[in-house]
Amino acid sequence: MILLRALDVLWTFFLLGISAFGGPVAHLGYFRRSFVERKKWLDDEEYGALVALCQFLPGPASSQVGFCVGMHRAGWLGGLAAWLGFTLPSALLMVTLAHYLSLFQSSAPARGALHGLQLAAVAVVAQAVWLMARSFCPDTPRRALALLCTAVLGLMPSTLGQIFVLLIGGLTGWATLDDSGLVRHRETHRLAREWPAARREMVLHAPALLSLALFSGLLVTAFAVPLHGPWALAGAFYRSGALVFGGGHVVLPLLHDALVTTGWVTPQMFLAGYGAAQAMPGPLFSVASYLGLLTGGYRGAAIATIAIFLPGLLLVGGTLPYWRALRTRPYISAIMKGLNAAVVGMLGAAFIDLLTLSTLQSAFDLPIILFALLLLSAGRARPILVVAFCAAAGAVG
Repeated sequence: MILLRALDVLWTFFLLGISAFGGPVAHLGYFRRSFVERKKWLDDEEYGALVALCQFLPGPASSQVGFCVGMHRAGWLGGLAAWLGFTLPSALLMVTLAHYLSLFQSSAPARGALHGLQLAAVAVVAQAVWLMARSFCPDTPRRALALLCTAVLGLMPSTLGQIFVLLIGGLTGWATLDDSGLVRHRETHRLAREWPAARREMVLHAPALLSLALFSGLLVTAFAVPLHGPWALAGAFYRSGALVFGGGHVVLPLLHDALVTTGWVTPQMFLAGYGAAQAMPGPLFSVASYLGLLTGGYRGAAIATIAIFLPGLLLVGGTLPYWRALRTRPYISAIMKGLNAAVVGMLGAAFIDLLTLSTLQSAFDLPIILFALLLLSAGRARPILVVAFCAAAGAVG
């Protein structure tokens, strides 16, 4: 019975993986129509709780929601089936793109199209910064926090700087953006009273606790142990996947620091892959498949794809049994406010980096970026059309 359900989950998510264009927000809309309205695997309240959990945790939100839906339907096997079905189409497309870009990048039209993809990446990130700033920084304190984080990353452009910025955001949110100190005090005492019951509940959730322990152990290993060869590649993508708050676009500075700064991938090929990923169905994190092929061939593509998704899936699998109790805590909301403002700062720093990577090479580049941004924002064009426009404009130019 579970196996049949898992196969049904696999097929359903594969169909979504070849048709779900538009990024994480659009994916969540597709999921709701498929699993709440049509198949009725969940009701609106259950689906909303899953979305809230995945917005709170680091990782690719839409893939995590899909994993949760699969677990709800067919246990851990269903969760893996959901991830595989949703991820595989875009991962294969990105591997194919990396293969042919490597073969034809010496030709003039291919180099032009490659540059056009870089310009598309600039436009997409510019739009993401604007939209996320409007959503996550609606007041002066959070705008100031975002600007502070951008400045810190200007001085500390590294993974350690990004971790420091996330700590600043979370601690600032907890300390200043939560006006329910008395409530938090009462919650602390209530948690102390409920601890014996919580301990009994933990025993019943051994797989979840194992997931959290595995997530933590792998993260410490990725940072602390000097790795070489495929292990270094796995560590770089695991670290990036474990620190992404606020959506797929935030993975850009993390991957840039892990791959471009270390010399594994050129800035031009990095931006081209990121731009092309906007036109793909499925999760934006499938850019890892493209980057993995460039750094380690087909084995590198497989390692990168698994490593970047693994931390988010382990976290959501480990946290899901306890989310119903945690999500009502007032300090959780305050921490998220601070983290989201820090994420805007991180993305702003990434946008500044894009403009300093020799992306603008001619007088025609800026008009192409501005027109692409206009299509995305005012024209509400689909990303696949914007990416196609930029690639064509670059090839012709």
